Amino acid sequence: MASMRSIKRRKESVQSTQQITKAMKLVSTVKLQRSKTRAEQSKDYFTCMYATVKSMLAKVGEVNHPYLKAPDTSKKGVIVITSNRGLAGGYNSNVIKLVTNGDFVKEDLKVYAIGKKGKDALSKKGYEIAGDYSDFIEDPVYVEAMQICEQVLKAYADGEIGEIYLAYTAFKNTVSHVPTLLKLLPVEQGEADGEVSDTNAMMNFEMDEAEALDMIIPKYVTSLIYGGMVEAVASENGARMQAMDSATSNAEEMIDKLSLQYNRARQGSITQELTEIIAGAQAIS
Repeated sequence: MASMRSIKRRKESVQSTQQITKAMKLVSTVKLQRSKTRAEQSKDYFTCMYATVKSMLAKVGEVNHPYLKAPDTSKKGVIVITSNRGLAGGYNSNVIKLVTNGDFVKEDLKVYAIGKKGKDALSKKGYEIAGDYSDFIEDPVYVEAMQICEQVLKAYADGEIGEIYLAYTAFKNTVSHVPTLLKLLPVEQGEADGEVSDTNAMMNFEMDEAEALDMIIPKYVTSLIYGGMVEAVASENGARMQAMDSATSNAEEMIDKLSLQYNRARQGSITQELTEIIAGAQAIS
């Protein structure tokens, strides 16, 4: 049995850790309320943007535009949104698994990382990091999403990548966060949301087609990147709050067990001392 001193030291260490996890839980709870409101307010807009533009692009017909014609290359670009910090359960690892366990070929993939955890993990696994935007995830703003969009669309238009994906964690509610992989470009001609569209219902443009698409597609990609970042921040805080709550509960259980062990050790020590005193008294008499 461990000594009373070692049990006491371990108990104090667990109590100290519990204080940290409690504080982190409170901080995450406050951050979650703010990020949750922001995610819920913007979710409808970005969901509608994705469905509407995807449907529209599927009906444009034979339009010669660099954003609609997939470049002749096997290279793919994926925008990976994770966090800059850990201690959030499986939040980061679940997004990384979307990339590593998916149908992507490592040698043909370019990663545009938003978040240090995703960048570091994928870099160690040998993936090419084409862009690092880790600072953007701290407090996402639309302008920063535009910067990412410009680089990714330029690589797409220049033929460096033939497909663009977005890997992030969708925020459902406080306890439900879903790792999600979206294909942004190209949109398959004649398909929208898994249904074959009416080929007679083609999309008409009042202005020049190229000019309209030059405006719409960057806004579409930027909106989805920004929406993914906003939802990812809410999911991160929710995951960290749950992880710290579980850690605090586990620490409480460990403290109870250590207290029981300490009391047993103390009782055993007292019993031993009494036995030695009685034995000594008997020997003298």
